[in-house]
Amino acid sequence: MGIIEVTERLKKEIRKQVLNDLRNQKEEERLRKSLVIQERLFALPEFFNSKTILFYVSFDGEVETSDMMKQAKNIGKTIGLPYIFKKTKQLIPVLIGNLENLEVGLYGIKQPSYDPELCLVPEEIDLCVVPGVAFDRARHRLGRGAGYYDRFLPTLPPRTHTIGLAFQFQVFDCLPTQDHDVPVSHLIYD
Repeated sequence: MGIIEVTERLKKEIRKQVLNDLRNQKEEERLRKSLVIQERLFALPEFFNSKTILFYVSFDGEVETSDMMKQAKNIGKTIGLPYIFKKTKQLIPVLIGNLENLEVGLYGIKQPSYDPELCLVPEEIDLCVVPGVAFDRARHRLGRGAGYYDRFLPTLPPRTHTIGLAFQFQVFDCLPTQDHDVPVSHLIYD
């Protein structure tokens, strides 16, 4: 078995373990820890100084982002969410006005309706909040395996900060990585 196959097998095992842990945590504990993570995110100068933030809609036990987005909008931030094109395997950032008007997209994850007039170009994004199944201390991330963020993150300008949100059990000392795996610039966990 080659190194790529071993790496992919290890990634698959970590995904399975962490996704199980995410799904099995108590909801009140998830929300309590999410609030701690939100406070840490909002305290960052990178957050404070950003105007346009690309968030993600939490899914399947992830760090809760709905309240983060509402509060960010309330303090004057412009919010975008990813729209996923399965056919082209693209993540397109789309501005959102109302968080209530989301539709169920690919993989059952809520997303905005696609409107070319509301699409953001990467240069407009000051901060990108990035989901991940797992992260390591060097800020490498392990996603769900489809590669949408690994293809999208390199399109952001170097000035754009990328922040991974995670629970402590999602943070490992070291993750198996490959050349196409893109680390985040910051990692926040409870």
